[in-house]
Amino acid sequence: MLDYNEIKPRMYIVVDGEPYEVIESQVSRKQANKPVNKTKIKSLASGKVIEKVFHVSDKAQEADVESRPIKYLYNNRGMYWFCMPDNPKERFSLDEEIIGDAGKYLKENSEINALFFEDEIINIKLPIKMEFAVKEAPPAVKGNTATGATKQVVLETGHTVNAPLFINEGDIISVNTETGEYVGRVEKK
Repeated sequence: MLDYNEIKPRMYIVVDGEPYEVIESQVSRKQANKPVNKTKIKSLASGKVIEKVFHVSDKAQEADVESRPIKYLYNNRGMYWFCMPDNPKERFSLDEEIIGDAGKYLKENSEINALFFEDEIINIKLPIKMEFAVKEAPPAVKGNTATGATKQVVLETGHTVNAPLFINEGDIISVNTETGEYVGRVEKK
């Protein structure tokens, strides 16, 4: 069990029987009141972010969340199919609700991490930066580029991202999977 002041960002805790990741925490004290820990926590099951205040007398149970690698195969009719990296015969599917926005960044045969809680997959964790080939990019239009003009490009997964005008079809770009923003162009090898 964790005391109120031991609850820190990037920790996993159990609230009402559900695992949460602590995003922010701030221990503060107002005048004669006892200190409190104001936190923002994100549900690993639903992805919802809530604010929760832990008082001096509160304790939180640390969630036993385990991260294991899995390999993405394909998706079909709202189901995403995966296998264990060391055993391709051991296949399983996850519903679109569990995958959420991460589905936009899944590339066939790529390894990602699955978060297990009580031996059940509750969520997947993508690397913060991933590289994608640009499938479609409209030609750059001459004009006012002093303000950092952008255009929408289509990634190999079918997802669209705003990228600078100099990005062309066939380029490999790096994308932040948390914000969905263009990070940079990857040099061709």
